Amino acid sequence: MKKILTATTNQQVAKTVSEACEKYAEYFDAGFYPDTEEALSFLNYDLPEIKVLDFTSKDIDCHRILQEISDDPWLHNGGIIAIVEKPADVQKIEDKKDPNILIVQTMRAFTEHFARVLKLLRENHQFLFNRGMQEQLGGRETGSFVCSNDPLDIRMYTNFLISYLYGTCRLSDENRFGLQTVLMEFLTNALEHGNCEITYEEKTQWLENGGNILDLIAKKLSNPVLSSRKIHISYLITKEKTYFKISDDGKGFDWKAQQKKQVDKEETHGRGISLATQLVNNIKYNDTGNEVSFEIENLKNRTNTIPSAMGILEPLNFSHKQIVCRQNEPTNDLYFIVAGRYAVYVNRKLVSVLTINDMFIGEMSFLLNDRRSATILAIGNCRLIRIPKSVFLNLIRKNPHYGIFLSKLLAQRLVRQTQQTLSLTEEIAELKSQLDIPETI
Repeated sequence: MKKILTATTNQQVAKTVSEACEKYAEYFDAGFYPDTEEALSFLNYDLPEIKVLDFTSKDIDCHRILQEISDDPWLHNGGIIAIVEKPADVQKIEDKKDPNILIVQTMRAFTEHFARVLKLLRENHQFLFNRGMQEQLGGRETGSFVCSNDPLDIRMYTNFLISYLYGTCRLSDENRFGLQTVLMEFLTNALEHGNCEITYEEKTQWLENGGNILDLIAKKLSNPVLSSRKIHISYLITKEKTYFKISDDGKGFDWKAQQKKQVDKEETHGRGISLATQLVNNIKYNDTGNEVSFEIENLKNRTNTIPSAMGILEPLNFSHKQIVCRQNEPTNDLYFIVAGRYAVYVNRKLVSVLTINDMFIGEMSFLLNDRRSATILAIGNCRLIRIPKSVFLNLIRKNPHYGIFLSKLLAQRLVRQTQQTLSLTEEIAELKSQLDIPETI
């Protein structure tokens, strides 16, 4: 069950959220908070996955709530849906560049589209709420989406991918906005110039006459042949790189001519392809011009976000094969993983390797006030933030949600370990039946 924080005093917003949640009652649980302090308390103690912030509600300080989230995106991961009064306010919120913002909408757009936004969230929940809640997969991840001809879908799918890559520490803070720009550019091209067959000249004339591009898209999509077309998005994530491919069902375009064209700075559009070449690598088009692929370098073995409360502590560097701590040592400091990989040895035997997605080292001795249960060895050049128990306890006193998050993290690991144990038990049972293995010897 995913929790939704709804900070609003507007009855229309509350009604819209309630009605949408009724459709997916088995998956979403909404809480309504008309007071800033109550909303902050719910944010910090319940760590809701989705936050609906109504900036039109003047009695609620949504800017303060957003700042609380921005201060610790490591902790308050998930998705923010912001509601603003007028279209001009959309850019003001987007300029804050909070990594968790999924979409900013006017009140009219929110009431019209929130149910569909929730549907997309439900269908693609694996791309959200993932920081520190999964293993470093290490292998190849592939996936694909089929996107309708709707700018809302384009923005949502873009933010799903950005959120996932950022949340799993494959995307750095500085590269996040570049990738978002490129994805939006290529997906928008697929919609406008591909499926809707809007020419460069037609778009120029429409914009110069004061037209809204969304109106032109709607006009084109009144044609059933064009409206039935789809946009296809696929990705491949490896250890080193992430690859993207975007295609549409249109007739394509002369991309070679477009690449050679020098776009005047005064033009209303047309600079996207040139900009994309500066932000991502190895851009390729098919001969028809209705498919483009590109790639980015992944961030490797390094976190992209350090909790704000830990920023005051000096990181420690460890060289290859340097001991971080030894089994049976009477220490119970906690370590936050900033960079690197760490081999875990119990009784001199390798039992595991920790990565940035494990987030912490030493939580068992920290929580149990016991000796170290394992020896930790740095693999490659590593960096940790050592947090003395007294310091972390003070952090928890000031920020109780840190303790809640640590508990949530450990619970998630326990669930994962239980699932692995069950899977192994089933494999052993199957082998016993197939090979007649005795229960005891």
